Amino acid sequence: MPIVNRIAEFAEDMKTWRRYLHQNPELGFDCHNTAQFVVERLSDFGITEIHKGIAQSGIVALINGRGEGPTIGLRADMDALPIEEATGAEYSSVIPGKMHACGHDGHTTMLLGAARYLAETRNFSGTVALIFQPAEENGGGGRIMVEEGIIDRFSIDKVYALHTEPGAPSGQLSTTPGPIMAAVDTFDINITGQGGHAAMPHLAVDAIPAAISITQALSTIVSRNHNSVEDLVVSVTQIHAGTIDNVINDDAYVGGTVRTFAGPVQDMVERRMQEICQGHAAAFGVDVKCNYSRGYPATINTPIETEFATGVAREICGDNMTVPDRTRDMGAEDFSYLLEKRPGCYLFLGQGNGASWHNAAFDFNDDVSPVGASFFARLVERTQPLEE
Repeated sequence: MPIVNRIAEFAEDMKTWRRYLHQNPELGFDCHNTAQFVVERLSDFGITEIHKGIAQSGIVALINGRGEGPTIGLRADMDALPIEEATGAEYSSVIPGKMHACGHDGHTTMLLGAARYLAETRNFSGTVALIFQPAEENGGGGRIMVEEGIIDRFSIDKVYALHTEPGAPSGQLSTTPGPIMAAVDTFDINITGQGGHAAMPHLAVDAIPAAISITQALSTIVSRNHNSVEDLVVSVTQIHAGTIDNVINDDAYVGGTVRTFAGPVQDMVERRMQEICQGHAAAFGVDVKCNYSRGYPATINTPIETEFATGVAREICGDNMTVPDRTRDMGAEDFSYLLEKRPGCYLFLGQGNGASWHNAAFDFNDDVSPVGASFFARLVERTQPLEE
């Protein structure tokens, strides 16, 4: 595996950075200490153009090459999750109820590693924009950074990102042209009836039967309203009603998530959900309010940039450890907002066996940090080579 030699030389430094970040997780937009750590490392590397406070705690740092050219954006997310860590590692989180359970400590470390190398060598033309983003897990930090103008402000032409993948072979890079991750929407359905004594249901309007029937009816959106050749998930994940056994409650709640890739499918789901809710309101004599919220859009890789990134992956990992046509999945990622504005590619980096994402036993594999950093570095050098 031809990891960049210089990056291999400071692999232990990367491990130290990553484990510090792992011990000190932060949530959402409140990644200020993480951002300060990033700024200190970038400054150590001799990077002087560092823009702070974007999307509250996000950073964009610029490295200029040795010649005129475009700007390539490399993005890493920084935020952690509200999970009590159970890895037992000596560098476990020191913050109760918070841990890096999705590898964002590793993502930040890999981009720092690439930044160190690129700042030392500058064997490229144009500029590299290093994007350190908060609030990927919840809050849409990628959307906020785009809305605050980073694409135009820093003249970013293309964007790339990596995400660790537990269970995939260590050091394997995989991606696919077109959709790679789904759009994620949420729905909240509030059903209001009239409470009463459980011994006299005829004097009440029970919201629970309506909630149960709505839940069952929502499954028909997938099985009866949808063309099965297109991907769709509608999952009810919450049902709440009542607190005591002898009272018919006034209301009930049904909530969940929708995952799609195509806009027309998304539109159909929202329309049918509203129709089902209004039909049940009439049928059960209750009031039903359905709030359908569109979240992260689908993450869609552009073909030319994906083919190019796959070529760089082969250079770093070899043919046997590069997957150019991975199966898309129904997870979601707010890097999608950057890909809506500029061409680019999102890839997964295998980290071997271990606990899956969002698990209290998850830990990033430090052995793959030099692989990710080498990929980013070579991507810059191959995308924006120096003129002969």
